[in-house]
Amino acid sequence: MKRLVINLDRSPDRLVHMTSEFARIGIGFERVAGIDAQEHPNLVQQPQHAIHAIRPLAGSEIACLHSHRACWTIIAQDEAPYGAIFEDDMVFSGRAGALLGDTSWVPADADVVKLETFFSRTVIQRRRAPAGHGFSTVRLRKGHPGAGGYLLSRQMARAFLEATAQVNIAVDDLIFNPAMSAGRNIYQLVPALCAQDQFVGDRLPSLLDQERDAARTASGLMARQSKPTAVRISREAGRTVRWIADFCRLRRQIVVPFGPIEATD
Repeated sequence: MKRLVINLDRSPDRLVHMTSEFARIGIGFERVAGIDAQEHPNLVQQPQHAIHAIRPLAGSEIACLHSHRACWTIIAQDEAPYGAIFEDDMVFSGRAGALLGDTSWVPADADVVKLETFFSRTVIQRRRAPAGHGFSTVRLRKGHPGAGGYLLSRQMARAFLEATAQVNIAVDDLIFNPAMSAGRNIYQLVPALCAQDQFVGDRLPSLLDQERDAARTASGLMARQSKPTAVRISREAGRTVRWIADFCRLRRQIVVPFGPIEATD
């Protein structure tokens, strides 16, 4: 299985970081040169599919999509049934090497396995399948942001390439938003195998967040507006109904934990 790391040419420090991380868990990787929005300012002029976006994507988000597409192309053309993709600000659990060196633990019907946690609440199926080394795989039933670390089947890599040939959409929305992933078998690794450094080390700030937040602010999506009391009550009632429905369908809300950074027996 190929392990691909997206890295911009102007970010050698992040490549050093990822080289150290992979050395720590005892496994190798291949670098994929990321598409840099600073070098391609015309990206924001690309047609964007209105059905899939409530706002125009920032240039860095479009560049991120093209960077992931480069990885999907490699996986789609590879002989291995799966490939793993990482962005260059990830920190690994100390036990990550054992899983990244073998795919026998991957569920037979898996299209995607999310390897990271974004430390935001999501919903998973209660039933777990052991993956070994203290990890389990569970079906992911709600959106879980981030595309910093995931495993992808060769068939799904081809499907993603076809889906984004003329569509611009944030990568994590395409893969992990239920509205976009209908019919796909999306799994979550619990605990997570990796997480962005901004959450666990705070040494590598996200290069994407600043421009993404600026775009959301410009579009008004970041503005906080006071909701009428009736709307707030309705929203809370809806959350309660969803919780009951999830419970009845053997699902549970969870903030996916991160596996220990230090290797343990």
